Amino acid sequence: MKMRLSLALIANARLLNSGFRIGHRIHNGVTKASLLSSCNICSRAEGKWIKPAGFDTGVKTYNSLTKQKEPLVLAQERIATWYSCGPTVYDHAHLGHACSYVRFDILQRILSRIFEINVIHVMVITDIDDKIIQRSLEQNISPTVLARMHEEEFKRDMQALRVLPPAVYMRVTDNIPQIVAFIKRIIGNGHAYVTSQGNVYFDTQSIGNRYGKLVNLGGIVGELGAQDKRDPRDFALWKASKPHEPHWESPWGQGRPGWHIECSTIASSVFGSQLDIHSGGIDLAFPHHENEIAQSEAYHQCEQWGNYFLHSGHLHLKGNVEKMSKSLKNYVTIKDFLKSYTANEFRVFCLLTRYRSAIDYSDASMNEARSTLSTISAFCHNAQAYMQGHLQCQPIEEGILWERLSATQSSVRKALADDFDTPKTVDAIMSLIHHGNCQLQPTAKVDGPRSPAVFGAMLSYVREIMGVFGVDLLDIKEDHDSSGVFNNVVEELVHFRSEVRKFALSVEDQAPQEPHTGSEIQKRHPQLDRVPLLKACDALRNNLAPLGVHIKDRGTNSTWEITRRGETRNN
Repeated sequence: MKMRLSLALIANARLLNSGFRIGHRIHNGVTKASLLSSCNICSRAEGKWIKPAGFDTGVKTYNSLTKQKEPLVLAQERIATWYSCGPTVYDHAHLGHACSYVRFDILQRILSRIFEINVIHVMVITDIDDKIIQRSLEQNISPTVLARMHEEEFKRDMQALRVLPPAVYMRVTDNIPQIVAFIKRIIGNGHAYVTSQGNVYFDTQSIGNRYGKLVNLGGIVGELGAQDKRDPRDFALWKASKPHEPHWESPWGQGRPGWHIECSTIASSVFGSQLDIHSGGIDLAFPHHENEIAQSEAYHQCEQWGNYFLHSGHLHLKGNVEKMSKSLKNYVTIKDFLKSYTANEFRVFCLLTRYRSAIDYSDASMNEARSTLSTISAFCHNAQAYMQGHLQCQPIEEGILWERLSATQSSVRKALADDFDTPKTVDAIMSLIHHGNCQLQPTAKVDGPRSPAVFGAMLSYVREIMGVFGVDLLDIKEDHDSSGVFNNVVEELVHFRSEVRKFALSVEDQAPQEPHTGSEIQKRHPQLDRVPLLKACDALRNNLAPLGVHIKDRGTNSTWEITRRGETRNN
């Protein structure tokens, strides 16, 4: 299957790169054949979305084309073609960008890990744009150099947030010949026109009421500043060059691509005439995605190019109605954010709301995410300590926990199949942890059998499902080569301290017991000359805590964990 897909992708790329120049009759024949294999979408009633024929994933997702949840049906079995709009690289990426990319990364991970879908993700890097040109003039550097600098910074930011890279990043400037050919085909199909000033515009009147599939336009909406358009709603496919601006040759004179055409061209170059999923922030729905749909369907001469459009909600600063934005100068850079919080904490922050909902960013909301992550990490630590015999508890009601685990696994899958409902998923996981914690109560005296297996199963599941979301509970990456040595030093220190505590807590003889119940009649205190040893042990524990080494005394035994900005390594 993967081999057939790879050959199909190569064929689609060759069709776009060279096939633009082949005859219209042959091209339409290829398009028709590919569409017939995908539910004959182009023959459906105009203006209405139709459920594709193909592989039903069992997932329902909110489709911006229909404004409701729809069954997610893919053209090919267990393969999802996914295109997303990447950054315009003229400045630092901020937390608003991160929120959208992390949310869709979580969705893709869910499809891959839970529903076994092979997601083929392509992302464009917009490396030529009005903002890039303006910023390069302000900084007196080449637009290319500026774009490359911020592109690499963006990729580093995504790596720091554990966002999986797409199958391929594609730059606009690497695809200018394909963009020119794409525009030529749209002109040839009667859906664009060239002006006397050397601009090329899409003719929105040529597609009638099909313009406005994503957004109800209501009245006339158009790009500002252009004087040579037939209709205010028409948008630029090619912009004539201005003095001192980067430009490329075209049949219409020197110029550069308009904003929207890049995505249609690049998505088509990889995936051809049909796309399963297109994603982006809700602010891109209009005009960007609306115009993508119009020009792609005009090029491919079909009625439905993208089957599902997924949009993420805005990130707002708490108490601020506007989205976080560079233009509003109300943003926090990803680099600055990661000085105070971790990638794990930000992912939990994103998990606590639906991906398509607006989300408020504040210290309070981040502290909620940190607290949630801390509760999960503490449970994992305690479950591990119980399994190792370091945590003594009363007999566990094992049957109840097995039932809870099974019910949680079922409810999590059901929630994720319902438009990727991560808040409900987190609630189910926290409920499971609550029931586990209720039975992990330390006791000085153990009576009855132990049940480590059920906690092993719970621990494995919690780690696995959080790993699906990109939350690394194991924190296996070390900051320095010496971390392993440091762990061993802490282990020996805690062991020595535990031996000292056992000695200090010991008494000369056992306390007398009541003959019928076996309970102690009175509690004996440690010998007075050993009290300073206990105080020294307590002082060591308290002094190590601010340094990130946390020791927990459990009777005469002790466990420890190392915390680093909210993430833990434990024993």
